[in-house]
Amino acid sequence: MPKATRLAKQFTASPTIAMNDKAKQLAAEGHAVIGLAGGEPDFDTPPHIVEAAVKALRDGETRYAAPSKGIAPLLEAIAAKSERDSGLRLNPMSDIIVTPGGKLALFLALKAMLDPGDEVLIPAPYWVSYPSVVTMIGGMPVTIETTSDDSYRLRLEQLRAQVTPRTKAIIINSPSNPTGHMLSSEEIEAVATLALEADLFIISDEIYEKLNFDGRPALSLASIPEIADRVVILNGMSKAYAMTGWRLGWLAGPAEVIGAAGKFNSQTATSAATFTQHAAVAALNGPQDCVEEMRQAYQERRDFIVSGFNSIPNMSSPDIEGAFYAFPKVDRTTKSSDEVANIILEKAVVVGVPGSAFGITRDAHIRFSFAEDMNKLREAVERIGAMAHLLA
Repeated sequence: MPKATRLAKQFTASPTIAMNDKAKQLAAEGHAVIGLAGGEPDFDTPPHIVEAAVKALRDGETRYAAPSKGIAPLLEAIAAKSERDSGLRLNPMSDIIVTPGGKLALFLALKAMLDPGDEVLIPAPYWVSYPSVVTMIGGMPVTIETTSDDSYRLRLEQLRAQVTPRTKAIIINSPSNPTGHMLSSEEIEAVATLALEADLFIISDEIYEKLNFDGRPALSLASIPEIADRVVILNGMSKAYAMTGWRLGWLAGPAEVIGAAGKFNSQTATSAATFTQHAAVAALNGPQDCVEEMRQAYQERRDFIVSGFNSIPNMSSPDIEGAFYAFPKVDRTTKSSDEVANIILEKAVVVGVPGSAFGITRDAHIRFSFAEDMNKLREAVERIGAMAHLLA
């Protein structure tokens, strides 16, 4: 009987999805589990967005999207949002493509950029799917590990040291999943310098751009004139608008890359669902109060979770500048992050994702989402605090 490819045998399910599924299984078995492994807002999609989708369905918007790269009102809304938020001037019909979710957007972007064997620099901690998608396409992920002791900063010399003649791109995520780190001006300059020196594409994952704290807005790398023509923006509706299940993302950038991504999209997904695109138009063009209300709630939870983890002996949590994840570290331990995550799961019945899933090998970090009810967050910190002595 024919067998699956060698490449397919290398892959496992996404670690975050696997841990989230484990939390649901424990809950179904009757355990008082607190699942903080997922990357999903706990808010419902705002009503005016839902109503736009319902209206679109009633109006018969159930056929293939035309054009397949995205309906014109949504392409125009994304272009308007990009100019409003970042000062970008995008041609809606040549510089943007709408996709069924951010993961496919990443896949299409890399497919348009990479030949087999090309290398992609991926600073760690990274979103778990970055290296897997690079590998799926035949590229080579090159991890550059940063540390909490250095506030996860990107250093130009460290980046330069990993560049080879096969290096084609670098993936940047700010605010970051899993650390919440936002690029400083020095780091932005380092990335720009590297891209120009080594002639690299930059994939700028801006999915958490609206979820930034303490009044510090996220800067799009595409807004820097010197590198604008090599930046491909990855964004979507999932996080800022609580639309994870709607599966709607987009790419924006140089017309050559976007055009190639559009060809691949037409031969795979065809298009994102038409009625969800109408919902996205309502989200981007409509009132943004809902986004700000959710951002404020996340900031309050951030304040609690950082203080809570730092109050636990032998645990520390750096400040979190954006997104909705904490990435605390067990300061003194002989255990790996996988072992720590399993002990917390077994003894505290709290589900997090081990730091190893995000490319961190030196320290025992665990990622916890604070996109959860505050009462659950308090209970999680109390449970972990009560058994933290077992983590040494």
